[in-house]
Amino acid sequence: MKTLPVRTEVNEKETWNLADLFKTEEDYEQAIANLEQEVGRFAEQFEGQIDNPTIINEALGKYRGIMEKFIPAATYASLASSVDQTDDNAQLRESRFGTFAAKLSETLSFVSSELSALPAETLQEAAAQSEGHARYLNQIIRKKPHQLHPEAEKTLAAFSATFNAPYGLYNVTKLVDMTFDDFVVGGEPYPLSYVTFEGGWESEPDTAKRRAAFDAFSAKLKEYQHTTAKTYDMHVQMEKTTSDLRGYENIFDYLLMDQEVDRSMYNRQIDLIMEELAPHMRKYAKLLQKVHGLDTMTFADLKIPLDPTYEPKITFEESKRYMDDALSIMGKDYAAMVDKAYEERWIDYAQNLGKSTGAFCSSPYGNHSYILISWTGSMEDVFVLAHELGHAGHFHYTNSEQNIFNADPSLYFIEAPSTLNEMLMANHLLKNSDDPKFKRWVISSIVSRTYYHNFVTHLLEAAYQRKVYERVDEGGNVNATILNNFKRGVLEEFWGDAVIINEGAELTWMRQPHYYMGLYPYTYSAGLTISTQVSERILQEGQPAVDDWLNVLKAGGTKTPAELSRMAGVDITTEEPLKKTIAYIGSLIDELIQLTEQIEA
Repeated sequence: MKTLPVRTEVNEKETWNLADLFKTEEDYEQAIANLEQEVGRFAEQFEGQIDNPTIINEALGKYRGIMEKFIPAATYASLASSVDQTDDNAQLRESRFGTFAAKLSETLSFVSSELSALPAETLQEAAAQSEGHARYLNQIIRKKPHQLHPEAEKTLAAFSATFNAPYGLYNVTKLVDMTFDDFVVGGEPYPLSYVTFEGGWESEPDTAKRRAAFDAFSAKLKEYQHTTAKTYDMHVQMEKTTSDLRGYENIFDYLLMDQEVDRSMYNRQIDLIMEELAPHMRKYAKLLQKVHGLDTMTFADLKIPLDPTYEPKITFEESKRYMDDALSIMGKDYAAMVDKAYEERWIDYAQNLGKSTGAFCSSPYGNHSYILISWTGSMEDVFVLAHELGHAGHFHYTNSEQNIFNADPSLYFIEAPSTLNEMLMANHLLKNSDDPKFKRWVISSIVSRTYYHNFVTHLLEAAYQRKVYERVDEGGNVNATILNNFKRGVLEEFWGDAVIINEGAELTWMRQPHYYMGLYPYTYSAGLTISTQVSERILQEGQPAVDDWLNVLKAGGTKTPAELSRMAGVDITTEEPLKKTIAYIGSLIDELIQLTEQIEA
């Protein structure tokens, strides 16, 4: 594996085109100045005046316009920093925008304060007069019991940049300060970084190299465990303080409020998977151990491919054919969106120093999506890109059909469109060959990428995160020792005696940024539960199921997760979809075992 280049050495075609947001830095700065003036005029016109349905809708119409200008600027500052945390200018721009955004939030805080002070009947009358504002106003009604005095709200808004500081500190620690020395195997040095570990060494077939890379990677994490733990403790303590100030019964109710789901749905997702998926995944771990002839199966071995000799390398350009074939069932408009993503540089796929790890899709309202990924050439990259294009497709539809107040769906549902694309990719690959080795490779890709990533990695994050919030809710703090013990305990409970949780595994809590995004990790498995059932419908029913799904995508945030799922033919108010999905994962693992026996016979 090669040493990563600095950002300035990367070929432009491998980067996204932020000029679609602002052609020049001067355009961005002018947009900021114009926005500040517009917010000032808005406050002069409406502060202290929002007292009847007509004024409410007039004010919200102009407030929407402000948000539509705010989002591109926020996205520009964030994305420029995400591809190179070592870029001083990008870091400073993002910091300045955070300060600017806090100032705007302070100025605009009167909107929600004045609306919350009005009788629910007045807000309902305003909602009846303007369907486009109904969702926003209904959210105000839901949160009325937790609204603080206007001056308190204004103060909290002014501190918003400070409240976001732990996440920024986490990223700087991880992507700038944390540098890795080469690790040595058999006298040969090998380069190591976050990107090369997560994109290569973690799944390296050579056991000596894989385990040495894991040990070296974990040793570096350990050096920063106390700083990272303190950063995280600051974040969760701020969430707990906010929850208490707003009068929530517990921190879980506060964090689930915007997701529009109750705690029983949250707990069910974690508890059922921990209990019922674990036996299947232990069976999968033992299969890996047997195929690779390992004396012991450790945590460092869980990402190895089942058959590394049958692992094609795929270029970014070649991935387009996979997307075209697998996603064609979604229709011509969806296919055109995918074409544009490739042709118009929506995707930043370069590997470089300082780039954010993992992958994400940012979909600023009124603009096309931007996708970040570090392309390594594995089949996993194809699934990851299909996943992120699922987010892009979702917001392609919802942003074109809904206003900015109605565009964003609940976090609980957000991973359903992305994981559905992974299922469509898998279905496409499976139906195109009866060769046992190819079929085993495809199914193992589904298990090791789609389900392992969403139902194991992120779900174990969620189980660990729940322990953290339970402690914080009781008035406790966390440090590195506590976090390590929580993580190790969750891993040992899930993997049982099938996997040795070797030293360093407990530090994996340091690798994920999701802990700074509320109760996000569990939603991956929630979304994949929905998409697994929808993909079955598409396989069985074809176009009618696709049409239902496209209508779901267009609905955006106008419906709750339960309502959106029901539109797609899935009832998530019961445990049946989750149990069916767990059983499906088990059937895939059983099929892998049978195919392996067939191949080796």
